[in-house]
Amino acid sequence: MLNKEEKEKIIKENQSHPKDKGSSKIQSALLTANIQKLVSHFKTHPKDKHSRRGLIRMIENRKKQEKYLARKAK
Repeated sequence: MLNKEEKEKIIKENQSHPKDKGSSKIQSALLTANIQKLVSHFKTHPKDKHSRRGLIRMIENRKKQEKYLARKAK
């Protein structure tokens, strides 16, 4: 999981306005960072099946978010 400082950095990089905290773009960026962190975790712990289920769920959620963003951009 991301710590508070990492989350704040990602939010500041993806904000569309100063009070933007939970837009789809930010949610997708946070999911991507969490996924990258879990993938590196699995390189050292390949038998961690319980966390792998969470990873798959995060990937599905990110896919939905990106599909929504693509549809919204049209």
